[in-house]
Amino acid sequence: MKVVVTGAGGFVGRVLAGSLEADDSISLVLVDTAFPQHKTGSNDRVTYIRGQLQDAEVRSRALEQGVDVLFHLAALPGGAAEADPALSKLVNLDATLALFEEVSRAADCPRVVFTSTIAVLGAPLPSPVDDQCRISPAMVYGTHKAMVELALADMTRRGSLDSVGVRLPGIVARPPGPSGLKSAFMSNVFHALKGGEQFVSPVSPAATMWLMSVNQCVANLVHASRLDSDLMPISRVVTLPALRCSMGELVNSIATHTGASPALVSYAVDSDLEQNFGAYPPLLSPAAERAGFAHDEDLDQLTRTVLASLDI
Repeated sequence: MKVVVTGAGGFVGRVLAGSLEADDSISLVLVDTAFPQHKTGSNDRVTYIRGQLQDAEVRSRALEQGVDVLFHLAALPGGAAEADPALSKLVNLDATLALFEEVSRAADCPRVVFTSTIAVLGAPLPSPVDDQCRISPAMVYGTHKAMVELALADMTRRGSLDSVGVRLPGIVARPPGPSGLKSAFMSNVFHALKGGEQFVSPVSPAATMWLMSVNQCVANLVHASRLDSDLMPISRVVTLPALRCSMGELVNSIATHTGASPALVSYAVDSDLEQNFGAYPPLLSPAAERAGFAHDEDLDQLTRTVLASLDI
């Protein structure tokens, strides 16, 4: 099976690529702007392509051997997209749609797994959020992702490809450092408490979030590449099941599993961040669950899984 992964050098992409490389039946093409220095060129089953998807030559090289499954993870993230809407349009919309058109010509109705985002739902959110929740993005990033969702549903309707879109919640724990994500605090708190360091949360202890470990995220992406198309709704996209917890609950869970004191965390609330990333209501996701997608078992399980992944 020929599989292409864009954004393969990113946080989720690296874990997904590692999972796919373990399958000897897969011929893998990994695309990103950068990879670790020792990963270069190609071997019997894996080809690394460095470049930007807005470059037509990069897209052509990625697809030149054909493709059965495309995982499209590459994107300009939320904060960076909001700061530069023109670049977001170029990367998150124009290059993405060009890639999908080219994929549809490179193979006979290939499976396309598209990582969308809960940002398409907007803010403030109704309570609860369910499968009938209207799309009303409040940021450039969510707007462009929503536009791609519609395009993929139409391409699937026309039979040019077979899409499965998944709206990702907060995926933890991303590596520390600049990420362009306004939700980075959800990951940074893991690193701080694991290292016994002080952490200033930009949202209150009562702020609520939807979270998923990167391991569970990758399991859902792999499932998306294999599931029966008939299990998907006509929109061809689902909001993934996620664990809902407060910042205070998350801090206490991490402290329990690391031995750190919750007192290491102080709070300096940013009202905009609290509104957009700390006010998530209960989530009902029956369409995703019917299609076989899952969340981490509970907050304890998520915390243990995330902390274990930080040691790798």
